[in-house]
Amino acid sequence: MFSDFDRTAMQRALALAARGLQTTDPNPRVGCVIARGERIVGEGWHERAGEPHAEVGALRAAGNNAIGATVYVTLEPCSHQGRTAPCAMALTASRVARVVYAIADPNPLVNGRGAAALREAGITVESGLLEEEARELNAGFVKRMQIGRPFVRVKLAMSLDGRTALANGQSRWITGELARQDVHAWRARSSVILTGVDTVIGDDPRLDVRLSTAPGSAAGRQPLRVVLDSRLRTPPTAQTLGVGGEVLILTGLAGLDEARAAELSARGARVETLPLIGGRLDLAAVLDRLGELEANEVFVEAGATLAGALLQQQLVDELLVYAAPRLLGPGARALVQLPELTALAQAPGFSFLEATPVGEDLRLRLRPSSGA
Repeated sequence: MFSDFDRTAMQRALALAARGLQTTDPNPRVGCVIARGERIVGEGWHERAGEPHAEVGALRAAGNNAIGATVYVTLEPCSHQGRTAPCAMALTASRVARVVYAIADPNPLVNGRGAAALREAGITVESGLLEEEARELNAGFVKRMQIGRPFVRVKLAMSLDGRTALANGQSRWITGELARQDVHAWRARSSVILTGVDTVIGDDPRLDVRLSTAPGSAAGRQPLRVVLDSRLRTPPTAQTLGVGGEVLILTGLAGLDEARAAELSARGARVETLPLIGGRLDLAAVLDRLGELEANEVFVEAGATLAGALLQQQLVDELLVYAAPRLLGPGARALVQLPELTALAQAPGFSFLEATPVGEDLRLRLRPSSGA
């Protein structure tokens, strides 16, 4: 169905889309290539919400060469009027002959309508080329559009024996400098950096992105920082409140400390209330709220309690684990808190996606196993 050149062109479109990895939020990452025969005549990619879509950039680059050409785009062209005009209309007006897209747009405002509009205009439309790669690039956007919740990635750093800190709490630094720099790249692509109040009190982290010199970096965009704080214990002096960007503190509906909330608001934080379950925030409600705020990817940097709770409730889509080549011993603090198991079959299972050396450490990416 698809030629070798079709695949090459779509691979190029995916590479272009990846340029927006840290900048398109809350929009999807999209790339576009226009070719006449096997000659590329135009390229484009979506950089930021409100700015031209990938197809528009590629059409501008192609000019009259777009007439009769084939368009390769990583996401079904949009058909609705948002902050920019519909791309399906722009492609039709440019008189392209064929459009190949990787995945259908999961946005209910588009899903299938863009392709239908192109076909009605007499344009040949094909889909499914490098679908898996395109879906992976926008896993968070796809999930949010389908079920209203963001993709949840939990970052953990551990010793070889699965420990995160000494018994006295000392943990800086288990991993090396290159691994810590790598974490900033994962923060930068995320919509939200999520932590718990115990981490804020115990470690006083900044939780911001510091990648100003990295190629293709977010150019100053800071993800929303979210603190789960059921009893509103966040200190107004917390570092994360003073490093720029937005901070959202989610607390319980019952017994809200109005004075503390006012103090935190004065420091620039937004305080919202959500339901509690057993004295703790309802994590499903937390993710629903972040979906309402158009969060595509949530990057969790928290302690063993919150990480364990997310795992127990099957709310984790991916683990990002940095393993350091050192041993801390059995008295050191555990990676996650889980209930005691009585059979190995009860243990949460994962599949490895990646094992990559990062300096002296090893970065592991894992997804929950099917049926886990």
